[in-house]
Amino acid sequence: MSQKLFVSAQEVAEKAGVSRSAVSRTFTSGASVSPKTRQKVLDAAEALGYHVNHLARGLMRNESGIVCLIVSEIGTPYRSALLGALTQQLQNSGKISMLINTDRSDGSVDLALRQAIRYRADASIILSGLPDKSITDLCLKNGQRLVLINRDDDREGPLKINIDDADAAARIATAFVRAGCRKLAFANSQAGTPSLMARERGFVAAARALGLDVVVERFGHTGYESGRAVAQQLLTRKERPDAVFCATDLLACGFMDAARHQFSISVPDQICVAGFDDIEQASWSSYGLTTFAQPVDMIAREAVSWLVAETAQPENHTVRLHADLVWRTSIRGG
Repeated sequence: MSQKLFVSAQEVAEKAGVSRSAVSRTFTSGASVSPKTRQKVLDAAEALGYHVNHLARGLMRNESGIVCLIVSEIGTPYRSALLGALTQQLQNSGKISMLINTDRSDGSVDLALRQAIRYRADASIILSGLPDKSITDLCLKNGQRLVLINRDDDREGPLKINIDDADAAARIATAFVRAGCRKLAFANSQAGTPSLMARERGFVAAARALGLDVVVERFGHTGYESGRAVAQQLLTRKERPDAVFCATDLLACGFMDAARHQFSISVPDQICVAGFDDIEQASWSSYGLTTFAQPVDMIAREAVSWLVAETAQPENHTVRLHADLVWRTSIRGG
């Protein structure tokens, strides 16, 4: 015999000996209902295992409470931390998170998003610069509120949250020079996302302003193994760099391991290294990586507060956040 999955409000009303409307008022914040009736309804609901159908209530108001999180590279420490902060903020605001993985570039992403739209998702948050811009168009076309994180889309309507990557790059270039470094390099992946390229351009521009050139190497995906590969490219050059700014901490960890274990190069005595994101591994004693801390909690607060605000929010609004420099031991004098 199959078990019934849902208990209706009418069944609660019958068990409590009250009207259907009394059940509705009991579970509606601020509604008028006597203490005696409320207790009878709550006791009946507890006995039957009744839960309010918030989805049905929301759809009556043309709201589902569902927010899509559109994300790539879920397994990376930074993306995982950002997902954790966003889902917690959404839960605290009474929203439901729906995750859409965009690592694959085939039609499955479009299909998943269209399915979410059929569930009447109210809004979407795009967590990185990797998903195609057609996804942004699809969200807006279907009337969703939209938050873009670390992207350069020029669409009107979404909230855009970006980190001041150029400022961070300029600060780390100055730190290298103060550590006595003069042969600078930038280690990047081939992902080409707006945030990664902004760090690259900012670092090159800041170094040139200081009278120094920068060697740029890019390889593969934005991960540990790519950092090792970039290290092999840079450290086999006729003139090795004495300082490397890596676009992310994962790249930096791979770079440092290759420098030490394949080339017997001491960090920071022979080469200084910096990263970006301040993932947990950056603080491990085996790395001691000087890096920039992504303000994940602030990003999540800005995104969710804009989405759930009851009053109309300004369209085409941009929030630019500051990344704090976290000094450790991978730069001399840090």
